[in-house]
Amino acid sequence: MATPTLTGREAPAVRPPASRPPGRLADLTALVRPGQWTKNLVVVPLGLLGAPHLDGAALGGALAAIAVFTLASALIYLVNDIGDRDRDRRHPEKRHRPIAAGRIGVATAVSFAAALAALLAVTVGLTSLTGTAGLADWWPVAAYVALNAAYSKGLKHVPLLDVFIVALGFVLRLAQGCLASGNPVPDWLALCVFSLCLLLILGKRRHEMAVGGVLHRPALRGYTLGFLDQLLAFTAVLTAVSYVLYVQGSPVFGAHGPLVAVLTAPFALFGLARYLQLIVVDAGGGNPSRALFSDRMTVSNALLWSALLAGAWLLGRIGS
Repeated sequence: MATPTLTGREAPAVRPPASRPPGRLADLTALVRPGQWTKNLVVVPLGLLGAPHLDGAALGGALAAIAVFTLASALIYLVNDIGDRDRDRRHPEKRHRPIAAGRIGVATAVSFAAALAALLAVTVGLTSLTGTAGLADWWPVAAYVALNAAYSKGLKHVPLLDVFIVALGFVLRLAQGCLASGNPVPDWLALCVFSLCLLLILGKRRHEMAVGGVLHRPALRGYTLGFLDQLLAFTAVLTAVSYVLYVQGSPVFGAHGPLVAVLTAPFALFGLARYLQLIVVDAGGGNPSRALFSDRMTVSNALLWSALLAGAWLLGRIGS
């Protein structure tokens, strides 16, 4: 039996305080996805691999390429949010995005996009005048913007093309890092980056289909969970093979390349297997960056893998 109160009436229920909505500055920051900038920080500097000399000009070119692609990708995220606002409202997670939720108006978002585009153009112009890369060497970022404009206009609704275009954007990041730092684009590394990014995007599509169905993304009508699982397995194998072939013949490791490929292949396979486990078994993968960087097994494997590669790189430098 419940204990009566002194007044003979039940005490009113205590309501938890309502969460305050994000401020305008926080919403504008969320539109450019700072959490996704790690993609540029990871992929663009790969252009420094194989550099004959890691001098200030090469490092400066890589930093400039990171800045340019960060602005370009922020612009694309913003444009996509403007175009996808109606579909995002039907998604259990994306409906909280600032434009879809109505916290940022379309006119404000368009003005913000115009400011980003102007800043991108100014940054490319200044780096062309002061850096080692001329204006013509920035074609990968121009191709990235054009490709994503076509993607936003309708190619994102075409199954397979939607994921291949996004993966190609990472190859363009790699190419820009190479051109800005004055290095050639390694062919097997480019294939490895493409297939790995395709794997991550396919994992994201699988999560979207499992969580939200096909209503918020028309391209998902061209997939099934079984078909996506087959594509995930195929791209995982391609990633592992292209990685081994790149390391084996890379001038970065000199004569130690074949040994480095053998010693580091288990780390590559474990990383791929762990990601597939997170996607298929744990039903994760909605945010690939968050899934990978927050998983302790993946991070530990990556640290050990990186330490081994760094040691092999130093040996290659000493032996050359």
